[in-house]
Amino acid sequence: MILLLHITIALASVGLTTYAFFNPSQAKLRISYALVTLTLISGTALVIESQAHMLQACVTGLAYVGAVSVGIAGVRYKLAKQTRRIDR
Repeated sequence: MILLLHITIALASVGLTTYAFFNPSQAKLRISYALVTLTLISGTALVIESQAHMLQACVTGLAYVGAVSVGIAGVRYKLAKQTRRIDR
């Protein structure tokens, strides 16, 4: 059950971050942060529960976090750019 939840949260995180990249907002950014956190928590629980191979889990987790972090950085950049435009 936790595996299905973990996969669902991770896919939602990737999907929302991608959507936020093309249509940025503070709310979407906060939700993306929350989904990344939930993914890391559920992934840690899966590793502990199933005693999975740490190296494989960590490499996959790092790839996920790296990809989503690039998206989140893009969203933050676009929001900062919008804010500067409004302030002028």
